[in-house]
Amino acid sequence: MSTKYERIIWIDKEIREGRYPNAHKIQEHFELRGVRTAYDDREFMINRLGAPIKYDKTQDGWCYTEPSYFLPSYELTKNEVLAFFLGEELFRRYLGTPFEQPLRIALNKMMQYLPKNISYDIREEISIFAFTGGATVGVNSELLVELHNAINSRNQVEILYYSASSGKSDRRTVDPYHLHNVRGDWYLIAFCHKRKQVRDFLMGRIKEWKVLPSDFQIKGDFSVSEYLSKGFLAERGDKLIDIAIKFDEYQARWIRDRQWHPSQQVEELPSGELILHLKVGGIQEVKRWIMGYGPHAEVLEPESLRGQFKEEIEKMKKIYEKK
Repeated sequence: MSTKYERIIWIDKEIREGRYPNAHKIQEHFELRGVRTAYDDREFMINRLGAPIKYDKTQDGWCYTEPSYFLPSYELTKNEVLAFFLGEELFRRYLGTPFEQPLRIALNKMMQYLPKNISYDIREEISIFAFTGGATVGVNSELLVELHNAINSRNQVEILYYSASSGKSDRRTVDPYHLHNVRGDWYLIAFCHKRKQVRDFLMGRIKEWKVLPSDFQIKGDFSVSEYLSKGFLAERGDKLIDIAIKFDEYQARWIRDRQWHPSQQVEELPSGELILHLKVGGIQEVKRWIMGYGPHAEVLEPESLRGQFKEEIEKMKKIYEKK
């Protein structure tokens, strides 16, 4: 059984995509007993949400008289946000079990109603040949909720962050922009006042945090989608690099039908092999990803990355040649 909120979201989407919904279409889509409910939803949108809806006779459906109109934001309660994050954790724990499919369906439904400042990427989770689930860094659920609220209210946050590269923890003030999930790990995308640039913070390494009363404005023309496109998985790079990887006929079966990166292009070879072309930053993350395919993948470009693989192979040979 559908809720009023679900139907309103659907009506708004249909109008924006130029499909001119009407009461009969709504009745059919949601399997309603009659059209009265659909007309009630329309009146609710007009009278309570200020939606400029009119009936277009030529299209036999509803449209907006003001294209700039947007539905008011629905603020999720603390418990509702917490429920989503816990649901995501539950999903990860049951990958590969009979519970996976119903949990996946439920999670996808919840994702439709998430605020725009939260994204979730499960491409690696559902990859046939990659590790699913895996070892993830635990995150305090309260931290997820408070950062979500800080993003919405544009409040700065002070964090005590542990850096794995330096092995030290230090305090930083950040402007939180976005929450992003990669292979089960949550990352905070934020402007770091210490580094004077937007950085990714693995949230499991945030040991302490405090939401500050001071507010902030997002720097310049920052775009989350553009920012994510400059990296690969959880690593970013200022400079985009053209990468070409050849996969043998066997591995190509699992590569060709997946979207690994927005920039990807697949070049099919007569032998059944393929070459995957990427234009990404985060070269070390790409390197680790390719190494997971062992002899089934060969780096063709750039030559510098190909050279790194040669060095790694020599180091591995020395390890395994030891008695």
